[in-house]
Amino acid sequence: MAGHHLSRILYFNIGLFWVLADDENGTIPPYTTSPNDHSRVILTPIDGTPCSDYINASYIDGYKEKKKFIAAQGPKPETVNDFWRMVWEQKSAMIVMLTNLKERKEEKCYQYWPDQGCWLYGNIRVSVEDVIVLVDYTIRKFSIQPVHDGCKTPRFITQLHFTSWPDFGVPFTPIGMLKFLKKVKFCNPAHAGPIIVHCSAGVGRTGTFIVIDAIIDMMNEEKKVDVFDFVGKIRNQRPQMVQTDMQYSFIYQALLEYYLYGDTELDVASLEKHLQTLYSPAPHFDKIGLEQEFKKLTSVRIMKENMRTGNLPANMKKARVIQIIPYDFNRVILSMKRGEEYTDYINASFIDGYRQKDYFIATQGPLPHTVEDFWRMVWEWKSHTIVILTELQEREQDKCYQYWPSEGSVTYGEISISMKSESLLDAISVRDFVVKSCQEKHTRLVRQFHFHGWPEIGIPVEGKGMIDLIAAVQKQQQQTGNHPIVVHCSAGAGRTGTFIALSNILERVKAEGLLDVFQTVKSLRMQRPHMVQTLEQYEFCYKVVQDFIDIFSDYANFK
Repeated sequence: MAGHHLSRILYFNIGLFWVLADDENGTIPPYTTSPNDHSRVILTPIDGTPCSDYINASYIDGYKEKKKFIAAQGPKPETVNDFWRMVWEQKSAMIVMLTNLKERKEEKCYQYWPDQGCWLYGNIRVSVEDVIVLVDYTIRKFSIQPVHDGCKTPRFITQLHFTSWPDFGVPFTPIGMLKFLKKVKFCNPAHAGPIIVHCSAGVGRTGTFIVIDAIIDMMNEEKKVDVFDFVGKIRNQRPQMVQTDMQYSFIYQALLEYYLYGDTELDVASLEKHLQTLYSPAPHFDKIGLEQEFKKLTSVRIMKENMRTGNLPANMKKARVIQIIPYDFNRVILSMKRGEEYTDYINASFIDGYRQKDYFIATQGPLPHTVEDFWRMVWEWKSHTIVILTELQEREQDKCYQYWPSEGSVTYGEISISMKSESLLDAISVRDFVVKSCQEKHTRLVRQFHFHGWPEIGIPVEGKGMIDLIAAVQKQQQQTGNHPIVVHCSAGAGRTGTFIALSNILERVKAEGLLDVFQTVKSLRMQRPHMVQTLEQYEFCYKVVQDFIDIFSDYANFK
């Protein structure tokens, strides 16, 4: 099953998808569906209450496991009590939520849990035990217990809420969904009841998630893919499962991603063994495994058709390196100056952090004619932190214009910058600037961390300086409210990408004891071209993680 065969199957099956859609005769409008009688979930009837055995939910089979899932409509105010009755009666331990409560100002799902403390839903008391917010999903842990049914022992329920499904269409990349799916598998106890999956109507995104889970199991066991057949089967259990051609196509994108790159996630305890494997020559290749891994990254396509703004002639003059410009979908947009075209553009990209979307701004070192735009960006996006990873000149070449005053103050357009203090600690200069816009009365303290330990060619001698830099930046962020961190080297890709990758990797190591260097870097490259530019920089990511683990050698710290 070669990767290109899977790609070909995708296009063939999009046509077949419409055969499936036609079977439904298009009679069910979007966002409403009713369960089939033979597969619906039946609740225990409440004495004296007609139709109290009904809930809009259906049993759905997994790849080989009968009734592995319950596909449900997102609870409404009038059905929320039934929803929790179902969770209790079905002995479920996992709820997968694939919609946000509101999308495009439209109610998609009633908030069926309390923000904190506990709440009574009919006969079921639901208490919030823990909430962890990550960039693509939120983990909530509840304990639930019937209150009028003797002294039943409370049960623990995990809700995994995928928050990165956009209002329109499907996620831009399947990486986040595959990570989410792995978390669902890991968190669901072995002998629990069905996994409850819901979006709004419980058919489109819900069906998409269930199909990806099942076909990955099929790929692992049979080395084959039959999406068409499986969608047909689950549509007999619940109408309209997988609603759109985009969702159907997304299933194939996820399967192709999984097939080409597999599961590259590691536990910190297995890092050393993994590195030994990477440093051994790969079978049938002269290159070591690390080079093969990096080569897979460099084959990720740069989407030039999504760089239209950066490629406009007026904006090309603002680029240090013409190949390193932002994608349109996540470029940083400035306020347009009245009567001046193209003044909303800067060569800068929003990049996701471990817990927060758009947590970083990756940009190039300012040129003399882009310094004003740089400070406008810092001001307009409320940044309090700048990280610079290059010297102003390296090997007698200009790498970055000095955009700050050595002393006193300097003004660029409507933004004035005053030097407040400067100190040097090991390889890091810390400069505090007071920044002010002439259009606004308040000032802002912006701290710049200038890392001197990174030569233009090569990598830092040891990883500790980078670990210290990341820790200092995180401390500054906690004190100033987690607005975007502006990170730049010269072109804003190699050293910049490595710093951001390491920030995200180390954050995850601390929180979960897990790391995925490959997918972290791959995700960055899909947000800005050439992030982590060289094999040496890629290898440095592994080295720093190793150093970090050696410094905090008690693995229990990461669990």
